[in-house]
Amino acid sequence: MMPMHPAQRDPVHTLQEDREAIILADRLGFYDAFVGEHLTDRCENVTNSLIFLATLISDTKTIKLGTGTSNLSHSHPTLVAAHAAMFDHLAKGRFIFGISPGALASDAEALGLGLAMEERNKLFAESIDVILAIWEREAPYDIDFPGNRFKVTTAQTLLPELGRGYMYKPYQKPRPEIVGTVVAPHSKGVIAMGERDFHPMSANFLLPHWLPSHWANYAAGKSNAGQKADPADWRVARTIFVADDDKTARRYGRDDPASPYRFYWEKLRGNMMRAKRHVIFKMNRDEDDSAVTLERLLDQLVLCGTVDSVVHQILALREQVGEFGELVYAGMDWVDPELGRRSMELMATEVMPRINRAIGRRRP
Repeated sequence: MMPMHPAQRDPVHTLQEDREAIILADRLGFYDAFVGEHLTDRCENVTNSLIFLATLISDTKTIKLGTGTSNLSHSHPTLVAAHAAMFDHLAKGRFIFGISPGALASDAEALGLGLAMEERNKLFAESIDVILAIWEREAPYDIDFPGNRFKVTTAQTLLPELGRGYMYKPYQKPRPEIVGTVVAPHSKGVIAMGERDFHPMSANFLLPHWLPSHWANYAAGKSNAGQKADPADWRVARTIFVADDDKTARRYGRDDPASPYRFYWEKLRGNMMRAKRHVIFKMNRDEDDSAVTLERLLDQLVLCGTVDSVVHQILALREQVGEFGELVYAGMDWVDPELGRRSMELMATEVMPRINRAIGRRRP
C-alpha cells in the first residue's frame, strides 16, 4: 500500500484502517506487507514507514514488514542504518528493507533538496553505499568513499570499554533482504540491483508489456556479477479486486464514481502526467498523451472480477511477462470495508491456491 486515501479523510481513521488491512493480511497468510511513505501529500498518510510498521509488530505473527519504501534522499544514511537495524531487532527478522530515492517533488522542495530527480538519485546511491558499510564494518567505521558526500566515523569519541561509538547491526545476517521498487520501463537501476543482490519489485503502475524489460535488466545485472537470476526474487505488483459476483466487481472495481480504484488511478494518472513519467501508461514511448485516459488505466491495470475471472487474468499476466516469484496485492482505501476485506479473503483463500496449483508451485 502506498497508502492513498481521499484528502478529506481524517488520518486518525485512515492510519487505523491501514493497520487493520495488514493485520488481516497476516491472518490470511500473506507473505509480506510493504508500506510507502511521503511527507507532503495529504492523500498519503504515512510519513515514516518504519514508525508505522513498528505499531504492527506485536499485532502480527508471521507476515514480513517491509518499508515500501524508505526514501533515502530524505535522511542521513547513519540515521537510516541505525533505525532500520533497530527495527529488524524489534521485529526479530520479520523485516524487509525496501528502498528508493524518493520521487515526490514536493517532499524534495520541503527538504531543500531541489527539484531535479538526478540529485535525489545521486543521494540514493551514496546513501545505500554508506548504510551497507555501517552494517558491514566495525567501529569507528571510517567511511570515506570517493565522490560520496557522507563521511562517517566515530574515531574521535570511540570508547570501547563503555560501548560508545558503536551502532546497531541488523538482526538478520548479514543483512535484511533489500528490495527496490522499479517504475521506469527498461530501468537501468534494475541492472545495479542484480549486481548487488537487491531484489526488484515491479510497480503496479506499469502496463504489463513493460514488465519483461525489468526482468531482462535484472538478469543482466546478475550475469555481470557472475550469477544466475532467480525468478523467485522478482516481485510484480498489481491492482486487484476480487468479488463474489461480476456486477459488484465491475461497480466497485471500475465504474462507480466512488470506486477507490477509480480514485487511485485518477490520482496516479495526474501525478505521473505532471512529473512527465506517464510513459509507463503508454503502449510505446511515441504514443500520444491523449491515449493515457483514466478508462485505459482501469481497463488494463485493474484485475477485477470473480475468483474465476481473476485467476484467469493472473495466469494470462504470467504468460505475458514470464515467471516471477511473488504477486504483490496493492492496497486501496476501504470505501466499503466489507468489500475491501472480502477481496483480500478471496485472494488468499481461493485465488492464490488455484494459481499455485496451476503453475505447480508450493507455498513457501
